Parts: sequence; C-alpha cells; structure tokens
Amino acid sequence: MKKFFLLIIAIFAFGTVFSQNETKALFKLPSVNLKTINGEPFNTKDISNDGKPVLITFWATWCKPCMKEHDAINDVYEEWVDETGVKLYAISIDNARSSNRVMPTVNGRGWEFTVLLDQNGDFKRAMNVNVPPHTFVVNGKGEVVWQHVGYLDGDEEEYIEIVEKVEKGEPLN
Repeated sequence: MKKFFLLIIAIFAFGTVFSQNETKALFKLPSVNLKTINGEPFNTKDISNDGKPVLITFWATWCKPCMKEHDAINDVYEEWVDETGVKLYAISIDNARSSNRVMPTVNGRGWEFTVLLDQNGDFKRAMNVNVPPHTFVVNGKGEVVWQHVGYLDGDEEEYIEIVEKVEKGEPLN
C-alpha cells in the first residue's frame, strides 16, 4: 500500500511539473544547413519572422497526410498571415533521389509558403522528428513552444489557435 501511495504522489508531482512546463520553450531552433527548392543554401538560424510566430512543418512527397495538411493550411494561409503575421516553413524530408518531386508538388498544389529541403535529414534529426507530418510552433524568440505529430482533418484549426496564443503571449495550457 505504501508503494502504491508513493507511486500516486510521484505521478501527481510529474504531472504538475509537466503541465507547468507546457507554456515554456521546449528548446531553441538548432542551426542546420538546408537548401531552398531552387537549390540555394539556407541555414535554419535564419528562420525568423520579425518577432512573430513561425510554423515549421516536416513533410514528404510520399506522405498523404502531409499533402492533406499542407493543402488545408494553404486554403487559409493568407488569412492566417493577415490575422497573426505567422510564417510557415515547410521542410521536405525527401532524400536526394526523391527531392526532385518537391518543386513540381509545391507548384502543382499552389502552396504559398516557404519550402526548404532537408535531403540528408540533418534538421529532422536535430528536431527529433521521427515521422511526418510533424508540426512545430516557434515563438518570436526562436524557441519551439509547441509540437504536434500526425494530421487529421481540422488539425489546422488547432494550429492557428496555438499561433494566436503565442502571438498574444498567452499560456498554452
């Protein structure tokens, strides 16, 4: 019984610490060399948005949920920018062999956000991304404050709610 009681206290304490940390930065963005879809070098330390929130999504051309996520975001992206000033960086994790499909995919779908290539998976590993889609919200200080793995229809509504809270400096409880 004593062990059970101690386990309950430990779980409660862990839950309290975890919930308090939800509103704090998870980590700072790492500095990793990527490429633009035009082949120009780009370092992730240059991901910024004049102090406004940034969305970073990891995706691949072979990932059907990624396509659905980006199409859904693209439909409302202009409104999001008008409302919050958010900027989206879509990081393709297609490797060197399949990355030639990225530009035709982006152009064919009319995506209006910035697309970068992580052909070697360096940024993916630095951000601890295992499977796409994986979405991060970054505050104006370059700190990752929220993340989400997977995509279901309507998840983009949660993304903009989080972005709005970050933009206003509200807690993310």
